[in-house]
Amino acid sequence: MLEDANLTEEDIEKSSEESVGTEIVVDGVEYATNLFWQPLQNKDDPYMEVEEASQGILEGADLFCVKPGKAPQFGICVSTEGYKKGQEAAAVPLATALSDKSSFIAVFKVNSGWWYTCIRNDIILSDGDMLFLNEDDAKNQFESMLAVPDWGRKIAPPEWGIEDTDYPDLGRLLQRGARAKLQKIKGLRGPKLYIILACSALVGFWLLFTIITEVFLAPPKVRPVVAPIIPKKIQKVPEVIPESKPWELIKDPAEVMAQCEVAVAKLVSIISPGWKIGDISCSTGSAATVFSRDFGRISWMRQAVSNPTLKLNGKIFSDKGDSMIASMPFAQIKQVTSPPTRNDTALKNKINELFQSLGLTIELRSVTKTSPQKNIYRHVEFKFKSGYKPHVWSELLTKFSGLQINSIKYNTKSKDWEYEGVIYVL
Repeated sequence: MLEDANLTEEDIEKSSEESVGTEIVVDGVEYATNLFWQPLQNKDDPYMEVEEASQGILEGADLFCVKPGKAPQFGICVSTEGYKKGQEAAAVPLATALSDKSSFIAVFKVNSGWWYTCIRNDIILSDGDMLFLNEDDAKNQFESMLAVPDWGRKIAPPEWGIEDTDYPDLGRLLQRGARAKLQKIKGLRGPKLYIILACSALVGFWLLFTIITEVFLAPPKVRPVVAPIIPKKIQKVPEVIPESKPWELIKDPAEVMAQCEVAVAKLVSIISPGWKIGDISCSTGSAATVFSRDFGRISWMRQAVSNPTLKLNGKIFSDKGDSMIASMPFAQIKQVTSPPTRNDTALKNKINELFQSLGLTIELRSVTKTSPQKNIYRHVEFKFKSGYKPHVWSELLTKFSGLQINSIKYNTKSKDWEYEGVIYVL
């Protein structure tokens, strides 16, 4: 199945440094998060697979639940970390509620932090059910996976300002999905299971007999008349939170371009017989590419990406084993405030003059957006191709205040770089 389920020592060390939780509360219901998910081969009798995982993959695990659907899975956890028998697992109702999309990535702001969920080809990834207690950790994890192509849906808090994302109501999604409660791993096989079933049948028969005797055969009782009490309505005054301007939370464009150039150099250095590298895409948090198989083998590619200096965040093979997604996260990039200094017309004239002097073409488009608090912001979107590396353009583009780099794409065949971003204007 998925190669990213094989935890390396580096992965374990990294996860221990992150601050994560185990429980969220949505509409008054407690849900368990941060379970370790594995594919389920025998959905009719999952106990043997679950017990083997509790003794090997996650030693000491004593609770589990099952996710139904096209790709059944089981999630395991350890009760000493705060999990409780009978507690509902949050990832299952969300995955089944959004089952129309085989791949989606989401972060929801909840009572105890930021819940990150990642599902690829109907499979909850091994690190795809995490409750981050720190917002930056959740945002970095989300952005590191944005470079992976073909997400059916992307969900993120609106205040993050990430394009092509939406933010549905989490409570409604969990209500709509299938239920899965945590249950004990051991003690439900063989004779014990039949004893429990027999006892359950006897209890059910006794309850049915009691209901018939006391409800249907008992004489009717006169119920006292109780006058309804109308609750008082209390008007809540909405709290007005000052809105951050979009140019106050820009990831340093110089750092984004520098880290993209370094990541591209590392990814193109990966060479495996019988595998071809595709285009490399950089977001503001990571770089990613897809390797396609020609005549090579998975073991050869796994050997090629095993170098710890690469520091790959994800190595996901397709179900057929003929392609592999490799993603590389960036180091923490500081946020800068870069207010606009030119109006729309003056900026476009300046940029066109620059590119004409270089003998290059650039696409420019003026955009106006209205924020949730009805403030109007303007920017100019730009897109261009060039053979120059990011460190060259960094010196030229950072002269424009209000610059934000959204993506950089490297064509491994033509050796061209494609830059996209915006520049805020007055």
